[in-house]
Amino acid sequence: MVMRTAGSVLVVFLWSVAVVLGQNGWSVTYTTQSICTLKGSTVDLSCFIRYPSWPKVKTTFWFTKMYDVENYVNLKDDPVYQGRVTYRSDKTNGHTLRITDLRESDSAEYKFRFVTDQTGGKYTGDPGVTLSVTDLQVKVTTTWWSTTLTCSTTCTLTGNPTYIWYRNSKIAQKDPSPSYSLYLKTEDSFYCAVKDINSPAVSVEGHSYFHVTYTHQRICTLNGSSVDISCSYTFPSGHTVSETIWYTKGKLNEASQILSPGYGGRVEYLGNMQSDSTLRITDLREEDSAEYKIRFRTDQTTWEPTFPGTTLTVTGLQVKVTPATVTEGQKVTLTCSTTCTLGNNPTYVWYKNGHVTNQSTSLFLNPVSSEDAGRYSCAVEGHEDLPLLKRLSLSHTAQRTPQCQSVPLVK
Repeated sequence: MVMRTAGSVLVVFLWSVAVVLGQNGWSVTYTTQSICTLKGSTVDLSCFIRYPSWPKVKTTFWFTKMYDVENYVNLKDDPVYQGRVTYRSDKTNGHTLRITDLRESDSAEYKFRFVTDQTGGKYTGDPGVTLSVTDLQVKVTTTWWSTTLTCSTTCTLTGNPTYIWYRNSKIAQKDPSPSYSLYLKTEDSFYCAVKDINSPAVSVEGHSYFHVTYTHQRICTLNGSSVDISCSYTFPSGHTVSETIWYTKGKLNEASQILSPGYGGRVEYLGNMQSDSTLRITDLREEDSAEYKIRFRTDQTTWEPTFPGTTLTVTGLQVKVTPATVTEGQKVTLTCSTTCTLGNNPTYVWYKNGHVTNQSTSLFLNPVSSEDAGRYSCAVEGHEDLPLLKRLSLSHTAQRTPQCQSVPLVK
């Protein structure tokens, strides 16, 4: 079992062989039966299939849900996994499912199913692979002589990873152990990481500590919408918070931008100042994409966490058409896409000539015909009034109209 990275993303590869399932020459062999990995990372689930020599495999897919005993929800068709799932196969009947930007809600049992051209020639590998997704949290244990910080997870991470401890944003320890001990009084910030996945941080002050937890490390939301960026915090007894300040972290040589309440007519502070704070920004724009952090003042000190805050990405909606050149009689797929993965499993609404026609991530025209000609657009349910980056016109000509992409239908 090895750990690798793809770009800067944590990827888990598992090469240990699990139990072979099946009988009479039909089987699915998963490379592992359970995986524990981190929120925000990438995971690969793999299997090998075996079947008699005479049939040919027509369809393969992974699933976690079923409509009924004969109908399964292909992960590629599940809006929850939009833009985060890829399938790979090889000549030795190996099949791999890759899921990126993992969420805790992705924790489930994943199964592989294949269908052949033989009547009744269908098989599901059951049981499948149990995936558990966890985040990192710092737990603090103090005694009169020391403080121990533990990088905690809700399950045991697969692959015996190395835990990296940061002290004031500088590496302090790399070790297979998730614990880090302090024996001197200090007032520093600490957080742990596995590869590029970071925990929220704490700041240790003697035997008590400042502790800030951002509710989200990353948020993706729509241009024109509103967002709440929030955190909770604790601080040494005897302190009283007198002011909280939200700001965006400057890039390169750029100065930080303080976002005071009322800034630009779009900023509001919410929450109980002594325990939590929420930054609300309305009428979002793509230039609002940035890393947002908090600092606060007490009646005794000013404290600013050195660890990462919440990264906000503001995206528009774009309609993509496949194939790029449309011929009458083909299958045409229209996909409502974004530059990042929207949270809360949004429902997409499709319009034809301004009228609702479907609710799904993709709209299929199969086969496409002259009756499908029209102006198509998509929106996210609850945000139907937000502007689109692009609309799609299906017509008989390649003539372009303002803010629309025309696709000719060739007879």
